[in-house]
Amino acid sequence: MDEVLGISPQLSRSGRPAWRERIAAYLALVQLARTQSRLLSLTLCASVLSQAGIIGCLALGAWLTGLACAGQAPEPLYLVALAATVIAGALARWWQADVSHRLAFALIETLQVGIYSGLERAAPLPGTRSGDLASIATQDAQTMEHFFAHFLGDLLAAVLLPLFALLLLALIDPLLALAWLPLLPLLASVPLWLGWRAEVQGRQLAAVQSRLNADVAEGLQGRKEFAVFGQEDRWLHKLASNVQSLQTAQKKYAARAGLEQAAIELLQAGAVVLVAWAAGHLVLNLSVPPALLPLVLVLAATAAVPLAELAQSARKLGELKAAAQRILHVLELPERIPDTGHATPGNATLNFRQVGFSYAERQVLHGVDFELRPGEIVALVGASGVGKSTCGKLMLRFFDVQAGQICIGDTDIRDLSLAKLRQTVAYVPQDVYLFEDSVANNIRLGRPDASMADVERVARLAQAHDFICRLPQGYDTPCGVRASRLSGGQAQRIAIARALLQQAPILVLDEATSHIDTVGELALHKALDTLRAGHGILLIAHRPSTIRQADRILVLEHGRVVEQGNHAELLARQGAYARLLSNEST
Repeated sequence: MDEVLGISPQLSRSGRPAWRERIAAYLALVQLARTQSRLLSLTLCASVLSQAGIIGCLALGAWLTGLACAGQAPEPLYLVALAATVIAGALARWWQADVSHRLAFALIETLQVGIYSGLERAAPLPGTRSGDLASIATQDAQTMEHFFAHFLGDLLAAVLLPLFALLLLALIDPLLALAWLPLLPLLASVPLWLGWRAEVQGRQLAAVQSRLNADVAEGLQGRKEFAVFGQEDRWLHKLASNVQSLQTAQKKYAARAGLEQAAIELLQAGAVVLVAWAAGHLVLNLSVPPALLPLVLVLAATAAVPLAELAQSARKLGELKAAAQRILHVLELPERIPDTGHATPGNATLNFRQVGFSYAERQVLHGVDFELRPGEIVALVGASGVGKSTCGKLMLRFFDVQAGQICIGDTDIRDLSLAKLRQTVAYVPQDVYLFEDSVANNIRLGRPDASMADVERVARLAQAHDFICRLPQGYDTPCGVRASRLSGGQAQRIAIARALLQQAPILVLDEATSHIDTVGELALHKALDTLRAGHGILLIAHRPSTIRQADRILVLEHGRVVEQGNHAELLARQGAYARLLSNEST
């Protein structure tokens, strides 16, 4: 999955070594946690008290047991203290679970909003699949819950409580602390010892999981195509292969985690054995009262509990670090299109002036020149792949021109704010996307405060009102996932209504009538004739019936405008336009 965003396992996108990137990732998460300083402080406090409650309860019980073994009856006050410690420990555990997860959920919400903003700011991201990006925004963000809700508190408890237990052992006798002390760095080093492997495995596990998520999403979206071409078994085989890869990665991850757990338990037992040996020696020499022996053994055993809890949390650091890096790279994505303009266009005349553009190594547009004036309908035609749709995308600054300029009035569109530009240019793409919301709300996308009367008005202009009224709930009918409850032509007409509601002076229809039947298209042509007053309309089309309506037709070939004129003039020339129509008819 790191490869999806171009992150090398050894070097990050910034070129830093992996160990520095690891530290940077954790520090960035801690910095984020500090934005919720109150919840963070409460979480750390609750974690320490929760662990202290466990150790205090066991230590107090061991001390009372020692007194009983020595023939001393425990004072009632001691029993009350033990009961209070048990209750306090339980309350601290509940408090920790509450505040730590409130902290985690608040920070995950912040992360998910930031991830979406980063993806929106840098979109489109070439070479990435929607399932991969969805995995970052959902699964990777949820992985952070473990860091915020568990690891930070466990880390503080693992530092403070073993030191406190060592202090108690030293107060009883310094030899007891010295017997336990050598195991402290060993216990703390186990997660670091296996951490490099955990990181590699975490990255591999996340990559396989992300690939599986992307394949599932792609398969569900393309299930009709698989069925039409009889390829369901092939997709299921691919899915099964990814599931098997995931299981293999999970087994390796579990085996490494088991080894880590075994090492920690062995060291814990070793600490108890060493302290028991030292305590037995001291009891025989009468340096330590026998009644304190149970307390000494319990302190030796429980002092390692916070370290064991930390080790449990640290098992997921490899997976967490991989997820954190992917999230941080999305959050740090630069703005692909700078939005720094504040100019206002003097009028709504659109001008392409010697516009050049290329995708990677392929030059698409070469010195394109044309003008679209208010009240004019211009058609842009040409074979597939000559750059027609690219012109529409450049007008909205989905990409920026690499040569020449596009102006509205005499203002370069790069000097307009993106919000102002998209108020000025309304765009209807060929592949319409409707949200899983009501028809009315899909039409209102550009103007959420539009009245129902305005919605119906533009729906009538787009020849959509009649079929909308026949839907089960009329304008309140949900469109379904990816407009599954509508035909292609119906979805296109709703998209046209949505664009008309923007009341933008420039309207771009990019093959926006390709799924509309002939009757609907003729009605839409009448609507466009009505709309042309005060609007410049650019039709990117190939249908002869759509093209004929234009005042001027621009013919693109090899990224250049090679002909322009009206339908009759261009046919009479018997040039590129006539050849294009002939090819369309055959």
